[in-house]
Amino acid sequence: MILVDTMEFIIKEKSAHKLVFELEGSTHSLLNVLKRELQEDTDVVVATYSISHPLVGVPTFFLETTAKKSPEAALQDAIKKVKAKNKDFLTKAQKVM
Repeated sequence: MILVDTMEFIIKEKSAHKLVFELEGSTHSLLNVLKRELQEDTDVVVATYSISHPLVGVPTFFLETTAKKSPEAALQDAIKKVKAKNKDFLTKAQKVM
């Protein structure tokens, strides 16, 4: 388990090309950004999540990759790209304000 501020990253299932994890404390906002970035990766076969109950459910993320890339590598790549896009957005927003 990895603590990310108020989020908990809990691995539920892990294999060579599949990773299922819960991200307790997360919202649709973060999960949608992560999902969309992963879906841009040609080595990602499945990237989606579900929340069993809209009020109290813990988000479960499902990630499957091809033989070319591990799910951990795909997740790290996606996180780096999201961080870069956020930094770029912040820079552009600061110029306007």
